[in-house]
Amino acid sequence: MAKSKVLVVGGTGYIGKRIVKASLAQGHITYVLQRREMGLDIDKIQMLLSFKKQGARLIQGSFSDHQSLVDAVKQVDVVICTMSGVHFRSHNILLQLKLVDAIKEAGNIKRFIPSEFGTDPSRMGHALEPGRVSFDEKMRVRRAIEDAKIPFTYVTANCFAGYFAANLSQMETLLPPRDKVTIYGDGNVKVVYMDEDDIASYTIKTIDDPRTLNKTLNIRPPENILSQRELVEKWEKLLGKELQKISLSQEDFLASMKGLDFASQVGVGHFYHFFYEGCLTNFKIGEEGEEASELYPDVKYTRMDEYLKIYL
Repeated sequence: MAKSKVLVVGGTGYIGKRIVKASLAQGHITYVLQRREMGLDIDKIQMLLSFKKQGARLIQGSFSDHQSLVDAVKQVDVVICTMSGVHFRSHNILLQLKLVDAIKEAGNIKRFIPSEFGTDPSRMGHALEPGRVSFDEKMRVRRAIEDAKIPFTYVTANCFAGYFAANLSQMETLLPPRDKVTIYGDGNVKVVYMDEDDIASYTIKTIDDPRTLNKTLNIRPPENILSQRELVEKWEKLLGKELQKISLSQEDFLASMKGLDFASQVGVGHFYHFFYEGCLTNFKIGEEGEEASELYPDVKYTRMDEYLKIYL
């Protein structure tokens, strides 16, 4: 069976550039949407040109031009959207509703993967304000997809290693501490840390797989289900020293939200659900989902001790 042709929307972003790379690596004809709104953003333009050198094809389009999106969609079989959904960068989740409209009109798409790649929003109806906005908006997109009867796969990838593992899950740095570390509560709540390139590899595996049609792919490989303390221990072993550990109670952590700007409040809320509530691991994957490492054992996913070595 011929491999599906793929359109990546948001291909110059943090996850998007990895999706493009994985799609090409797995032998798919890969298109990347070149948005007219890029203007003078030279970094994005040059990244698109580098994709072209690697074999990707560029399609011009704009979210302010519905027909251009329809025309782009008609050239492929699968659409993967990776537009940013984090408030400290750019937050564009609801722009996807325009993409849903274009996919519906085109009528040819056999799989749509919307921009999620984090926590399963269907499990976050109880989430704290203001951070719940991310989950609420993703659910609006899901409802639009399902109302339009567009075939889908939702990808929940949990904690990106670049943001959560490299820094031992500290909030104000992306580098690992070398002397002292803040521990959330007792530090024993299990979370899932994932190398972003592995997320992309698993995502591309799904697009021609009937087992993931209209299901949620949970990227939750067993050796990357770790508590914060277990992650810290891996770093301490690599570093050859023990860090001073400062425990932060749930009450003090939530109190720290007061006076913060909106984006920071969103971040605190999400950290609370991950590291105090355990929302990433406190459920069993049911019939509506599949676990990535079970479906695709050929993907040799990166363990966190290996991931952390580059930070020594």
